[in-house]
Order: sequence, then C-alpha cells, then structure tokens
Amino acid sequence: MTTFTPTEMMTIAAARALDSRDVCFVGIGAPSAACNVARLSHAPDITLIYESGTIGTAPEVLPLSIGDGELCETAVSTVSVPEMFRYWLQGGRVSVGFLGAAQIDKFGNINTTVIGDYHNPKVRLPGGGGAPEIATSCGQIYITLKQATRAMVEKIDFFTSFGHGEGGDHRQRLGITTMGPTLLITDLAIWKPDPKTKEFTVVSLHKGVTRQMVQETCGWTVRFADDLGETPQPSDLELTTLRDLNERTRIAHAGGKAA
Repeated sequence: MTTFTPTEMMTIAAARALDSRDVCFVGIGAPSAACNVARLSHAPDITLIYESGTIGTAPEVLPLSIGDGELCETAVSTVSVPEMFRYWLQGGRVSVGFLGAAQIDKFGNINTTVIGDYHNPKVRLPGGGGAPEIATSCGQIYITLKQATRAMVEKIDFFTSFGHGEGGDHRQRLGITTMGPTLLITDLAIWKPDPKTKEFTVVSLHKGVTRQMVQETCGWTVRFADDLGETPQPSDLELTTLRDLNERTRIAHAGGKAA
C-alpha cells in the first residue's frame, strides 16, 4: 500500500472539494497546491484566479507569491487588481475562495496579521492582503491549515478575515449574503460548520487519526459528528499528481529547469 504524509492527505482532501465548474480565488501556499492538484487531475476546466489579476491561470509549478511571473504567463487573461476585486470578486463571480490561516477560531474567523497585542506583537504576520474581501465576497470559503494549539485557538488575536463571527446568523445580521467558511481541511481531519451554530465540527478523520489526536492539537473543545467518517486515502493518481507538481516546483525554485 502506498504511504503518504499528513500534508499530502490534507492537500488531496482539499483538492477533492473542487470541480471543473468552480471559479476559485486561490491563496498562496497550501491552498495553491490543492487547487492546482484539482486542475491537474479531476477538475481540468476549473478557473483559477490569483489576487494579482490573473484569470484562468495554469502554472506548471507552484508560485512563490501572487506576483510570480508563472501565473501571468499561463493565464487566459490578466486584469488590473482593482478590476479583479471590484468586477470579479465583489461582483459575485467567484464561487470559492481558498484560504490559509495563521490562527483560526471555531467559527472560522482568521488571523494573518499579528500574534499577541497588535501594538506590541510577539510575531508580525504578512497581513490580510485580499483575504478579508475574499472571505466576505466569494460564494463560500474553504480553509486549509496544519493542526496545532497555537493555530487553532479559542480566541484569535486579530480579526483579519471574517468567518462566522460569533456564530449563528452573525454574517446575515451584518448584511453579508455569502455563505462564509463551509469547509476546513487540516492534516488530521475534515471539518464543516454546524448548520445552526456555525461551529466547526469534525465530520471525517484521516486514516490513523484518533479523536484524541484532534483534540490535543486544537485549542477549543472539539465537536465530532454523530456519523463521523474516515477520509478516503489518496489514490496513486492523486499522489503522483501532487508529488510531480512539488518536484517541478522544487527544481524551478532551486534555479533548475522543471521537467
């Protein structure tokens, strides 16, 4: 049986959530890997959009940033950033936003700004970029991150991107009409928000993962679905697609030439 890492399981499980009908606003890092694995396997007609204004991009290697030339060179079209946000994103033309997080709470609120006090932080993070607008304007939001108590916290240090706020109908009360976070994929499990409270609940454990492992790496009391399932293992095709993409990326970023 083919072995795989928790990170590979997370990336492939995230990729499976996408299909060819999606118009997806892609975050750099783990979200980018998942979206491109989907494009290179079961969702060849997916439209990937990056914050720099590239539409329908099909990179051979994963970009280092939204300004990576690989994105523009392989895009169907490149528009200005104001047009990307005003016409495409805020115009309701993006079905899925795929984001990462430094900190997240049980309602899917994201912090990518600072750890600790804002004026005297322990760590200053890259910031929000376009994520706040993505979080409120895309049809729904998928989130990926590796589980750790420092990342999954009871209360985030800074609200960078709004998820479900205080839970329940908080988004609706603020006049936000999009669905918000509907899926959280970690290296241990798949989570979905409770239909009423909007608290993220574990619906599927990856192979070999226990409830205790999930709780030990989460800063709040975890809820598990009554019909808790097991995430299907990666297929050989999925693993080959991901590993080939990562190897091309490694070679390219090391100054070599991708095969």
